[in-house]
Amino acid sequence: MPFAPVRVGLIVPSSNTVMESDFHQHLPGTIVSTTRILLEQVTRDAEFRMLEEDLPRAAQLIKTTAPDIVVFGCTSAGSLDGLAYDDGVGKMLEQRTGAKAVTVIQTVLTQLRKNAPRKVAVFTPYLEDLTSSVTRCVEEAGYAIAKAKGMGIRENLAIGTVTPAEIIRFVESQMEGNTADCVFLSCTNWQAVEAIEPLGRKLGIPVISSNQAAIDTVRQIAARETH
Repeated sequence: MPFAPVRVGLIVPSSNTVMESDFHQHLPGTIVSTTRILLEQVTRDAEFRMLEEDLPRAAQLIKTTAPDIVVFGCTSAGSLDGLAYDDGVGKMLEQRTGAKAVTVIQTVLTQLRKNAPRKVAVFTPYLEDLTSSVTRCVEEAGYAIAKAKGMGIRENLAIGTVTPAEIIRFVESQMEGNTADCVFLSCTNWQAVEAIEPLGRKLGIPVISSNQAAIDTVRQIAARETH
């Protein structure tokens, strides 16, 4: 008797135009259902408001799809108050949905543990405040930071239009003389999955992105669910 497909509940900021597409493209054989939480500008205040006002309702909505896995699809919002805060988001989602909860921060740290870098370079499309917030989470997990730089984009819809080629040029412009042995491309609304392979080839070091890390984790959980 064939196994039923694994159901993935994806919660993303309302203005995110990239993560849902990446999940549908790279997670064949799963059922991906999405709900959205209001966000237009990628700022600390707007993200706290998104989590406090919209995330509990989103959990209630996504529960109606009977998900096996629920993914909280925002890297910067998970990082707002350190790793314990991100863990709290995951626990809240598990309690409210009854599904296995996955946060992007958790999945990125899983990827970093696999690569065991000495120094990490963190690149984002964000303003400096949120770039620093994500970077502090990487540091809190025990990794030295070789470089942290954001593009300074406030509007989330604009972040989604940055092309992979533009991401590659931005990262390369910051990596000259850099001692990092791993690159983290942070943001679920950045078209960074397509930049991983060419950047890794050019830089000669592992490259991790928010969406790829989340996809890999979901794929691993789904494999366990169906065996």
